[in-house]
Amino acid sequence: MDLDFTEDDIRRYSRHILLAEVGGTGQARLRAARVLVVGAGGLGSPLALYLAAAGIGTLGICDGDTVELSNLQRQIAHSMDSLGHRKAESAAAAARAINPGVDVRVHPVALTAENALALIGEYDIVCDGTDNFATRFLVADACALARRTLVSAAVLRFEGQLSTFKPHAGGPCYRCLYPAPPPDGLVPTCSEAGVLGAVTGVMGTLQATEVLKEVLGIGEGLSGRLLIWDALAARFRTIRLPRDPACPMCSEHPTITDLSAHTQPSRVCAA
Repeated sequence: MDLDFTEDDIRRYSRHILLAEVGGTGQARLRAARVLVVGAGGLGSPLALYLAAAGIGTLGICDGDTVELSNLQRQIAHSMDSLGHRKAESAAAAARAINPGVDVRVHPVALTAENALALIGEYDIVCDGTDNFATRFLVADACALARRTLVSAAVLRFEGQLSTFKPHAGGPCYRCLYPAPPPDGLVPTCSEAGVLGAVTGVMGTLQATEVLKEVLGIGEGLSGRLLIWDALAARFRTIRLPRDPACPMCSEHPTITDLSAHTQPSRVCAA
């Protein structure tokens, strides 16, 4: 592990280095990590900024959308000057402004069955901050096939949920929670039902925390558990999420072995 830090590095990360669970070795692990954020919106904004601030060495940001005025109520990586610009590029600029030592890579593309595996394969951990089931299932299936850890958060109105999926390490996958996408129109998106802006900030920050724990190998992760937050009641609860022995993706006899079911390009619509 390369522990060759400059004096500026030591000052920047001093509060991490003071933690016995992190120290210089842990900070070196963060510097060596490669994390992809899919969706540079309400979740992806605080997520990307905290990962950059923490010193994640390679940070990818994937989002094909452009910044709109309605985004600024919650997507704090963007500003009025970002209107009309690519979200991935705007969020990358904000991340670089916080920590120019991070290698921030921009992917202003729509995910497809053709490019998802190659893109996800470039990273160690993938974070899903999107707002539609087509993209969520594509990202989840690609992570399972590529044997990549997925940290997934979702928000709607005044609620959020968060879990980590590591089927390659014996944990459940996303399809153990949701075997198949719901029918179109059954579950509204944030653009249809609304969301309290600060809720996305809390969930995106929790998502960043779980990513850092995964990289550092500390604490109790969320693999096999689902964290649910009710903001109006100010209440968190965690429920057990077991592996489904009949899961179409991660069971002993899977029926999903490639991404051929995802025939249409997925618009990366961030929460």
